[in-house]
Amino acid sequence: MRLKQPPRIKVLEALGAIADGRVVRSGDHYLVTSSEGDRQYTVKVDGNNVSSDDNGTKFRNYVGYPIISVLMLEGRIPYDEEIAMALKGLPWRRLNEEMKNYSLVEEKVLKKAEEKGISRQRIEEFVNRVMENVRKLGLNKVT
Repeated sequence: MRLKQPPRIKVLEALGAIADGRVVRSGDHYLVTSSEGDRQYTVKVDGNNVSSDDNGTKFRNYVGYPIISVLMLEGRIPYDEEIAMALKGLPWRRLNEEMKNYSLVEEKVLKKAEEKGISRQRIEEFVNRVMENVRKLGLNKVT
């Protein structure tokens, strides 16, 4: 099954996971720990075949942030260290649950990054580039 494009916020969430050191290779797969540290997702990438047990991938059939973070670490899609560091330590799950609207969360996250000296335009251009790269990969969900 071909996975759908992720919500844009998932690119930023993936950067935050990398900055927080929550993405770790373990043999033939990766373990990605949630922002609150209470969940761990298993990600496998084999060419364009991917699997992850995060909710977005598993239940909504889009490329979840754990897969995006792994693809960034493997150098298959763009990664920006400065943007990632500006997103370090954010409580993603709490923000998503409180606001129940990804565009509101994205707005809040962009403001936080701007406070740390990263322009909104730079982040939006980066997200657009990542989204295009993910689209071109045409990732297939495997179980």
